[in-house]
Formats: sequence, structure tokens, C-alpha cells
Amino acid sequence: MSLQTQIETKLSEALKLKDKPTYSTLRLVVAAIKDSMIAKKIKDKNTLPENDLISLLKKMVKQRHDSCDAYKKAGRKELLENEMLEIKIIESFLPKQLNEEETKKICLDTIKNVGASSIKDMGKVMGALKKQYSDVLDFSKVSQIIKENLK
Repeated sequence: MSLQTQIETKLSEALKLKDKPTYSTLRLVVAAIKDSMIAKKIKDKNTLPENDLISLLKKMVKQRHDSCDAYKKAGRKELLENEMLEIKIIESFLPKQLNEEETKKICLDTIKNVGASSIKDMGKVMGALKKQYSDVLDFSKVSQIIKENLK
């Protein structure tokens, strides 16, 4: 079953169960998928390619993290809790992210394999990581790890 089908199925289940936080979040996801399909002029298959869908979901999670930061600064606890719940729902459809230790090990191995010696080689390292691990790495953490190890 494709990821898009899983999302649509979960939306139907949430509607039947009257799970308002889940179905309202998934409606936003489905709308974003349709907007993306329109922007990419996808008509024939009626499904968004898996890698495009994953990057769309990651973008939605990032937007919600940004909103969380704003709500924390403004002291809006109820809105913050809502955003955190939406993040949890959206992330349930994303591939599991590697933890800090695994991420650090992969970064250090890639630095060695690429032969990076200074911060000028950061682009090479990031490119190699994105080719192999784009779905399972949090690249904000990766960036910090690489900067710490290349000086």
C-alpha cells in the first residue's frame, strides 16, 4: 500500500471514529498532497511519487516546529500542544529517523569515505549523505555534527 493510500485510509478511519485532531491534520496533509500534484501537473496516476510525498511531509513537520517555537515565545500553551500533536500525527507516516548516535556514526564514516578535511568539504559530505540517507537522517543535526568535526 502506498504512503498516500495509507494517509487516505487513516483519514477515513479518523472520520469514522470522530477523532478530530487526527482527521483535521490529515485533511491538511491530503490538501497539501493535492496542491503539490496540481503544481507538478500530475493527472494520470493520481498519486504523488513517494519521495515527493516524504519531502512534503518533512516540510509540514518543519513548519509546525517553527510554529512551536513562536508559540513558546508567545506563551501560547494550548496552540503549542495542538502543533505538537499535529507533528506526532504527520511523523507517524515518515520513515523512522535515526537517533543521535547512529547519525553521528554515519556522518563520521562519510567524512572519512569522502576524504573531507576542512569545512570547505562540507558540501561533498552533505551530498553523499543526501544520496544515501535522505529519508532517515535529520539534516539539521547532520549539519551540526559535520561542522563540529570539520574545522
